[in-house]
Order: sequence, then structure tokens, then C-alpha cells
Amino acid sequence: MLRVLCLDIEGGFGGSSRSLFQSVKNLDRSVVSPEVWCAKDGPIVARYRDCGVPVRVMPDMPRFIALPRLSRNLYTLLLYGRAWMRSGDFRRALLKRASEVDLIHLNHEALFGVAYFLKKLHATPRTMHIRTNLVDTIFARRQLSLAARSVDGLVFITDNEETTFRRYTDGAPLPPYAVVHNIAEPLPKTSPHPGIPQDGRLVVGCVSNYSWTRGVDRVVDLAASVKATGRRDVVFVVAGQMSLSRSLPGELGEVARQGGDLSDYAKLKGVGDSIVFLGHVAEPERVYAGIDLLVKPTRESNPWGRDVIEALAAGRPVFSIGTYERFVQSGETGYLQSDFDAYDMAAQILDIASNRDLLHDMGTRAKDRIRRLCSGPERAQELADFWMRIAHRA
Repeated sequence: MLRVLCLDIEGGFGGSSRSLFQSVKNLDRSVVSPEVWCAKDGPIVARYRDCGVPVRVMPDMPRFIALPRLSRNLYTLLLYGRAWMRSGDFRRALLKRASEVDLIHLNHEALFGVAYFLKKLHATPRTMHIRTNLVDTIFARRQLSLAARSVDGLVFITDNEETTFRRYTDGAPLPPYAVVHNIAEPLPKTSPHPGIPQDGRLVVGCVSNYSWTRGVDRVVDLAASVKATGRRDVVFVVAGQMSLSRSLPGELGEVARQGGDLSDYAKLKGVGDSIVFLGHVAEPERVYAGIDLLVKPTRESNPWGRDVIEALAAGRPVFSIGTYERFVQSGETGYLQSDFDAYDMAAQILDIASNRDLLHDMGTRAKDRIRRLCSGPERAQELADFWMRIAHRA
């Protein structure tokens, strides 16, 4: 029996946390005995307990993720240093527990500092999930280089993260690694979120907390493009926290400096009546149950995140930005642009609104693709096999 301690930086508030939960839930417990420590007391904690998985909330777990802007990195590093000084109880508990398990899995590259700390003080093997493609800065390169030197194995969610990791570490030899797609299970039987209109209009959803790189503000551009055609048979629904930073460019920053959020920006652009803002939703499944398709207008050209595979698993086509077609493929499981064009994407959305048979066919192909690529038992077995390999190798 392999005893594995998993460290989760989110507690159920983001995609990496939900992805870890799906992996742990699908593990063969006769082979792997998992335990999870969450940095936040979020909705995933109760789900672990319901599955019989030991879980603890460790709010002083220190984490850092490199950001695009120099000033923000310096500020965040100061906060990280303070958090590290205050994390003594966590670090002592971690060292104690490390002596009692066979492997420690760090669920996000934001835990590179914890990995380095463990390497210096304990021999227990360590693996790390690489879940994001960071913007290329000296901070990102330093973070990933330290991560590579501090763990015994790496897990990438797609080959894109592997390519980025290699580039940022200047081709240095990597520890053993595996590419294991995130798990996405079929949509459970659930009722749509009560805030989602069910009046016959095509419902276009976006499931993401606001950030500039995620491009959530582009939903406003799409709504404006649809409205300009005179069509009224499409409504947009956005789930997530929509607070804006004052450092954002143009009118977005102006709205933020006046205390507004993305809903205020939508009103400013004349489409406040075309977008329903749900705020944070603890059960995204209820959003997927109530929408007809998902848009992910990302500025990172990464059409393969948690929201994408969960929507596809629910039989909802996905419209996104990028060139990677393993999950979203134009004309098959959705629509993919190499560069964002609001008018063109709006035209494709209106075409779907006029052709519900096409919507149904795309949704069926989406479910079939995710069933093949993101199977729970198969992907969890891949992860368990990799853990076994690293634990026995160390």
C-alpha cells in the first residue's frame, strides 16, 4: 500500500483543486492510501470526507506563483516571505508527517518553496503537478528551475506544460515525468443554477474568476457584437468573482478605480442586459447544466483548462482561443480561433443559435472525446503508476 500525502493550495475554489479531487476520488484504495492537506477550508474538504479520504485544512501553507509584471512579483514575493515566516506550524507538521508516508505530491507549482524545503530536510520522495503555462519572466524561470531541482518527479496536464517547462528551464535535464490529462466525469444529475435564464434563448456560459489573462472581459465584446446584429436570442452567463484591478488598461481600469467590477463595465458598454453575472458558484456543475455552450476567450491561448474539459464532459461545445485541438476542435467539439475576433466568434455563436441540431451533434462528440481522453479510472491509474515508480525509485 502506497501512502501518499497530497498538498492542495486551493481547497476547492479553483481548477487545480477540483482536478486533484477527481484523481484522488478515482484511485484504487487497495493500492494507494491518500491523504490531503488543503490551504483553504473550501467546498472540496467535505467531498473528501464523504469519500473517506483524510483531509486537513492548513491555512499557513505558503505558496507563490510568478506573475507577468515585475512590480507585482516584487510585492508578491514580500508577501510570500512574510507568509513563510509565519508557516512554522505547517512546516513542523509537514516534516513529522513526511516520516509517516511514502510520497508527498505537491498539487501546483506554487508549492516549489515547500518542495525545496522538503528536499533539504527530508528524504521522502516528492512529485509535483505542473498545471499552468506561466508568462516568461525571470521569476517564472527561477520558480520552475527550483521546482525541477526540488522534486523526484513531475506530472504535466498536457504536453503544452511540458514544452513550456523545458523552455523556461533552458533545456536542463528534467526529473522523471508523466503527461496525465485531468479527469472530467460526466455531468451528474443536477438542476440548472436558478440564476440562469431558461426562456429558449441560447445560453452561452463562461466559468472563470476574472483575470486579464483569462480574457473574461472579452465576453462583453461578444455580447456587444451579438447585440449589434439586432438578434435577441442569445444570453451570456458568467460565473465567478468579477472584481477588477486598478492596474488594468483603459476603461476596465477606470471602472475598477471607481469601485466597480465587470458587471459595471458591461453596463458601461451597453450590454448589461445581455449578461447575467452569477458571482462565485460552489457547484459549477449547475452552471454547465444550465448553459448550451461555453466560451473561454483566453489571452493565454490555452483551450484545455478545467472549465473546458468539464463543459465538454457535460456535452457542451466550447468556443475558445488557441491552436491546440486535442480537446476543442473547430467543427467537431466547438470552435477555435487562433486570435480573438469578437465579430467572427459572435457570428459562429449566432449560427449555433439558429441550428440546434449542430449544437447537439457537437455536444455528443464532445462527450465522446472527453470520455476517451479524461476517463477517471484510467487517468487515476496513470497517476498512481507514476507515484509507484517514483516511490520505488527513490
